[in-house]
This record gives sequence, C-alpha cells and structure tokens, in this order.
Amino acid sequence: MTTHTHDLTFSETEVRKRFNSWDDDEPDREWTCLRILAQQAPDLAPRPLRRETAEGAPVIVMERLPGTPLGSGPLTSRQGEALGAALRRLFDVEFAAVAATGLGERRLGASTLRTHLVAWAAGPHDLNPLQEPGLVERALSGAREFLTKSPAPAFELSVLGIADLNPANVLWDGRVCRLVDFEDGGLSDPAFELADHVEHLAGRGVYDADALIRAVGLSTAERERLAEWRTFWAIFWLIMLLPGNGGFLRNPPGTTEEQAGRVLRMLDATPELQRGRRSPGRQAPTGTADTVVSMVN
Repeated sequence: MTTHTHDLTFSETEVRKRFNSWDDDEPDREWTCLRILAQQAPDLAPRPLRRETAEGAPVIVMERLPGTPLGSGPLTSRQGEALGAALRRLFDVEFAAVAATGLGERRLGASTLRTHLVAWAAGPHDLNPLQEPGLVERALSGAREFLTKSPAPAFELSVLGIADLNPANVLWDGRVCRLVDFEDGGLSDPAFELADHVEHLAGRGVYDADALIRAVGLSTAERERLAEWRTFWAIFWLIMLLPGNGGFLRNPPGTTEEQAGRVLRMLDATPELQRGRRSPGRQAPTGTADTVVSMVN
C-alpha cells in the first residue's frame, strides 16, 4: 500500500512502514509515539519492533494489529463509543512520561495553525477550475476576515495527540478501536485534537461529531475551545481543496464547493464577524459553543 508519505508492506505478524519523506522528523515522531504508547497504553497502537533503512529511506517495523479500517459507512454506536474510549486512553497517557521523551508539538499544532492559515488563505488562488468559483471566493474572503479578527483560541499542550484521525487510521476488531499512523503526532491540546478529528474531510459521513465528543468526555471548557477550533480546521480543509492543492485532485468535483458552504455557515455563527456586520442598535447573537456546533452538523 502506497500513500504520498509512506509505503506499507504486510506480513502475517508485522507491518513495514517505509517513509517517502522525513523533512519534519516523521519517523522519529512515530517511533517515539509508539514506544511511549507501548509502555503507557499497551494494545492501543502497534508495538514498535525495530528501525531499518531501505535505499536511504527510514523504515519502522511494527506489529500487525487485528481489525479492519473504519470508513465504509457511518459508525455504529458501539464503534463510536469504542473510538471515544480509544481517544480517551490516548489523552490519559501520563503527560510527564510523554514530555520526558523530548517529543515536540504535533505537526500543524495549536501554536502554529492560525499562522499557516493566514499565509495560505492570502493566495493568490486560481478558482477557474471550480464549478462555483463565486461561492468559494466568498468563503475565502470570509475566512480571511475571520483570521484577521480572530486570535487563535486558548490551548494547553497537555496530551499526546495522533493528529491524523483519518478513519483509515482506526482499526476496529468488533470490540475495540486501535490507532495507527503517528507520523504527525506529538504534544497537543485535547480540544484542538478533537476539533481536528471531527472536521477531518475523510470523516464526513463516518464520524458523528456530537456522539464522538460525548464519548471522549471533554470538560465544559474544552468543549467551548473545541467549538472555536472547528472553524479554523474547516478553513484548513477549504484551503486544501483549492485547485493546485492535492485535496482538489483526490476528491470528486463539487467537494470544494461543499466545504465552502460549510465554512460560510460556521462563519455566520461566529461572534466576531456578527459584531462587525450587525446594524446599529441590533443585539448580536451570543455565539456560544453549542451554537457553532449545531450550525456545522
């Protein structure tokens, strides 16, 4: 199996992951994550076996886990609860033990996401290949306004995060969910992580956002931060789906327009933009976390 970042080969008991790129220390990230999980949360992720090199490329060999990837349809209630329990186990790994490994913040972490989005949204972007370039331009314009007016939400690097919760990275054996692919993983904030997970494009029609949030068991403050971070991740996916980016080629026509509509609905529920657009004397909506969540589901 080949992706743009790595190749996978399988035996009955092992998986061999050969990295195609490692500019951001992806092999070290994954190796460190798997080692700490083997110690602190056994059977949640593959047990790392050894490191190798193949034609100059780094390789990690890990145990092969039972189960099949999620993603063939909406999760059942049992699957959703099991995934929530798996993420809770991940977040409950002793943070001092994780920090002691020297592992840094996850890729596209809470401290850098907004800065990247500001740069990426600025363009220029050629929207001519799109079916509805006007719709997408409105969403991009709204995103740029939102990013200008909205600082990054609060966060605390307090948990180990997987970063990429594509349903293909979750193995279900009929009883529990296990997690694979930690090459982007690192220190994170639970609200930031879960916002990333429920906004993941590949999770549409698979994850029930509200059910997963409940299953993980975030605090009230974390749920409020999650609602704020979801808008940033929705903008991320809009940008990834623009012509010239890989997401545009890998997804069916109309996907960018669907994401543009999603972003616009979220922006309409954003207090900062509502305050700037309301007429004098009109009271702005409260824009609570529940408001934002309800707008995008």
